Amino acid sequence: MNLNVKFIDSNVFIYAILKPKRSVDEKIVKMKEKAKEILARIDNGEEKVLTTVVHISEIANVIESLSNLTTSIKVIENIINNENIVIKEVTVQDYTEAVKIANEENVSINDAIAYVIMMKNGINEIYTFDEKHFKKLNVKIL
Repeated sequence: MNLNVKFIDSNVFIYAILKPKRSVDEKIVKMKEKAKEILARIDNGEEKVLTTVVHISEIANVIESLSNLTTSIKVIENIINNENIVIKEVTVQDYTEAVKIANEENVSINDAIAYVIMMKNGINEIYTFDEKHFKKLNVKIL
């Protein structure tokens, strides 16, 4: 995998896409702005990113739950048709490794999956707002 490719966590898409139903604090506003900037760079071809089918499913489920099915389908369609977003499959073996990492590092399964796929593809940088877990995994948070 190209060294310039970065992993993108599902929360970047979620922060960029969902509109809050109530007023939010300044920290959330800044995260939403940063998420939108990241997606704009991807859409403009300035960045190439990688994610997994697991993270795509997570995006679909959260958007459907907090918005609606139509929006969720449209978002996923846009992601899978974006030539600057590589989507990797996840195997049972990947999950087995992720479970081990999740247990050892006390991180979520999906974050451990991200880490496993990053390592398999020679990626050490991630766009995420989940600093708590990824700091434990020794990857560069962008």
